[in-house]
Amino acid sequence: MRWSVVVLVLLAACGAFAPARVDADTLCESCEVQTGLGGTYHFWAPTGGVVLPVLVDFSDARYEIGFFRVTTQQVLHDDTYRDARVMANPFWGMSLSRRWSLYERGPVRVFFGFGLAGKTKTDELSSTRVDFASQLGVRFRLPGDHVVGELTMRHWSNAGIRLPNHGEDFVTLTFRVNSGLFGVPRAERIPLDKSFADADADYDTGSLP
Repeated sequence: MRWSVVVLVLLAACGAFAPARVDADTLCESCEVQTGLGGTYHFWAPTGGVVLPVLVDFSDARYEIGFFRVTTQQVLHDDTYRDARVMANPFWGMSLSRRWSLYERGPVRVFFGFGLAGKTKTDELSSTRVDFASQLGVRFRLPGDHVVGELTMRHWSNAGIRLPNHGEDFVTLTFRVNSGLFGVPRAERIPLDKSFADADADYDTGSLP
């Protein structure tokens, strides 16, 4: 399966995952872009793969489109094998996920996500280029509400449809990019003081000079 077919599959899934009724302005207002750094692991042992993620969240972070570049080989050092074992070579990946909030208190939200993922190469970790994508993460705001970040554990696999299927495991730490080109999620907007809104309404009706 070529990479272009993978992209088409994910774009088709995007239509199924997207909210049934949402106008473009509302969707754009809740968009945010995050970028950061990540690393791969297997059986809870690091495998040395460096991950460069770029994430686009929308609809108050309920949906996520992710673009990933694994820049280095993933090598497993395990007592089971005499020599280090190369699990995967560098590749490009893309995912589309629906996310649900599991717990939220103050500036912290714990979430779970599930969707589809595609990558440019098959390897020892997954023999298919289109996989299921799951994630478990925590979203946080630092004091001052100027920095929003996410620490997320991610797993891609084909659920055993074709072997080998050890699964692609990696963790990402990302932060919101405040470029001004995207809006802010509704839950993180600063509400307008009611006195300012009342004064503005009085001015429009001519009650104030």
